[in-house]
Amino acid sequence: MAAEGPIDWAIAERVATRVAGDEALSHSYLANSLPADLAELTPLAERLVHDTTGLRSLGGPAHAVVVDRAEWIHANLDSFRRILAPLLDKMAERGALRGPARAATRAVAGTEVGALLGWMSRRVLGQYDLLVAGDGNSDGNSDGTGDGGSAASPGSGGRAAGDTVYLVGPNVLGTEKKWGFPPREFRLWLALHEVTHRAQFTGVPWMREHYLGLVRESVDAVDPDPKQLVDTLRSAVASIRRDGLRAFDDNGLAGVLATPRQRDVLDRIGGLMTLLEGHGDVTMDRAAAGHVPSAERFGRILRERRQNSSPIAKVVLKLTGIEAKLNQYARGESFLAAVEGVDPGLVSRFWEDPANLPTLEEIRAPDRWVARMGAAHRVA
Repeated sequence: MAAEGPIDWAIAERVATRVAGDEALSHSYLANSLPADLAELTPLAERLVHDTTGLRSLGGPAHAVVVDRAEWIHANLDSFRRILAPLLDKMAERGALRGPARAATRAVAGTEVGALLGWMSRRVLGQYDLLVAGDGNSDGNSDGTGDGGSAASPGSGGRAAGDTVYLVGPNVLGTEKKWGFPPREFRLWLALHEVTHRAQFTGVPWMREHYLGLVRESVDAVDPDPKQLVDTLRSAVASIRRDGLRAFDDNGLAGVLATPRQRDVLDRIGGLMTLLEGHGDVTMDRAAAGHVPSAERFGRILRERRQNSSPIAKVVLKLTGIEAKLNQYARGESFLAAVEGVDPGLVSRFWEDPANLPTLEEIRAPDRWVARMGAAHRVA
């Protein structure tokens, strides 16, 4: 069983739910159409993604659910707890969680995590994430997040999650009303992006375990030794003094606080996710053609919304690494455009072997990846 840990998860959930608030539209007649639309549009989205990419999930048809903010918060907190379980056990073994101030420290940490997650829950529209919940295997380790037992997705009627497409109902409804988006078009557009990610992770046989292996490695790389933490903080302060807010560009605060070993893992995760996010956006645009007439408008308005965020929101986005994730879309699209400009057939090389995945440096300089694939082809 995982250690109690430095975060009071109950406080985190209470604070997050309070910060998330409620959306009046959730209780209106408009909300009733969401589950039915998602059930109808998700299979269509899967067909369109398969026609566009050739990728088809090996796990069968997608399971799609509509959740409210509180359910989204609960699922993601559950994910965090399992991801961090090995680290918390390591900290407990070294006595890093002892001391009279532990309860107060846990409460403060829970409040901070809750405030951030509650704020995020008001912004997210949809999600497909292998880490949101486990797949129900008895050993609890098949998804790499380890505390045993199975988890059911919110609103899934008890079905084990971990392979579920989510729409956050209140946020989808609020966005549709604010911008006058045609609901069925917008919902299909969102479904296209999320089922593309599902096709990537469950249609490429090795992708799921490769990704989860990187997540495990990133957690294993954390050293709870106090001296190491002090050294890391000193290095982080030096980076901020030297580079200012640019220090947070690639991975947010996590990247600034990372050791060289952790930074290497974060860079590999960043390279993978930049490819997948860029491929997701490109696929969404191509699959939407002829089916979502308002697709260009949807993308333009949501990009403008991010760019017009308040100064405080922009700082939060940068520190948490969310801005870096948002930048992955544009970087990934640019990388794919450059690769396809050389040879559209090269895209299939991504899915052949983990060794073919681009690094962050190759994302920034696509000709390096193209050259590496050419060299590998000649050797083969």
